[in-house]
Amino acid sequence: MKQLNNEQEYRELINQEALSIGIFTTTWCPDCKRLGMFIDEIIAEQQDKQWFMIDRDEFPEIADEQQVMGIPSLLVFKNGEKLAHLHSANAKTPDQVREFLGQL
Repeated sequence: MKQLNNEQEYRELINQEALSIGIFTTTWCPDCKRLGMFIDEIIAEQQDKQWFMIDRDEFPEIADEQQVMGIPSLLVFKNGEKLAHLHSANAKTPDQVREFLGQL
């Protein structure tokens, strides 16, 4: 999974024709650490998508633009449009994340 370092990388990824999934996180978030314990397995199951991680505290403007109020949040993009948003309260278990991705 790619850790984003600048806004240009973010814009390039979300504007792709293929689905891209951004995980909004921070370094201090306990639920983000929990997600980190199982997300690699899910990414391996979903290799047809472009995955990236973005630190909400480093890019608050992007988080605001995408209405990321809680972390971790998973956002799905295609051609620059946000198609789906899994809010933090529903992104705490592997089953919740898999169910969300199964709806895409």
